[in-house]
Amino acid sequence: MPDKVESFATRPDAVVADRLVKYFGQGNARVLAIDHACLSAAFGEILFIVGPSGSGKTTFLSIISGILRPDGGVVRVNGVDLWNLPEDQLADFRLNTIGFVFQDYHLFPRLTSAENVAIPLILKNVDWKSALASANMFLDVVGLKGCGDVFPLKLSGGEQQRVAIARAIVSSPPILILDEPTASLDGDTGRMIIAFLREKILNPRRCILIVTHDPRISEFADRIVHMADGKVTGLDKELR
Repeated sequence: MPDKVESFATRPDAVVADRLVKYFGQGNARVLAIDHACLSAAFGEILFIVGPSGSGKTTFLSIISGILRPDGGVVRVNGVDLWNLPEDQLADFRLNTIGFVFQDYHLFPRLTSAENVAIPLILKNVDWKSALASANMFLDVVGLKGCGDVFPLKLSGGEQQRVAIARAIVSSPPILILDEPTASLDGDTGRMIIAFLREKILNPRRCILIVTHDPRISEFADRIVHMADGKVTGLDKELR
């Protein structure tokens, strides 16, 4: 897809991570988890972050998404210096700009699928009836029409993943971040989820970042960033 790669150069950056540093622990137990890592991602692309367990992928993603504060470096999301924002503004910015899909979905078992999806809208003070209507519409978008009243534990793993994706996109954030979205799914379901993201969710105004170690889904990435020992070690088109 060389023509597509060229077109990325003319698009504004969705995410820029510049020389990020993160330590865990204190004193002799202090560990450098992220070592001056850099990354840029454009609107209209799916970018994978890959590497062995313990390479810093999830930590890196947590810093980019505004969940974990770095000890050094800069993150700009949609042109905003993320970690320069006051805490209240950071929370609002994250709510309006970033949709996050956790590896284990983080669905509330006592809420219906629609109620789970509606949570970001409720946090934005959308009234309950309108929030549920939007939630059911987005469940339809992800292929779960009619499942709004179903509780998460009644759904398959792939269906729960779709509910989590619907919750992440219900407020139309420009940045969508997924942590190991296929880790607990069989090969066919995992590929179906990522193909769905590319065909139905990706658009010129959205950037999708995915942490994965699953080579079965490599064909769906526009670019692939490799990490090892907290460092970005390479950029290519194929999982190795």
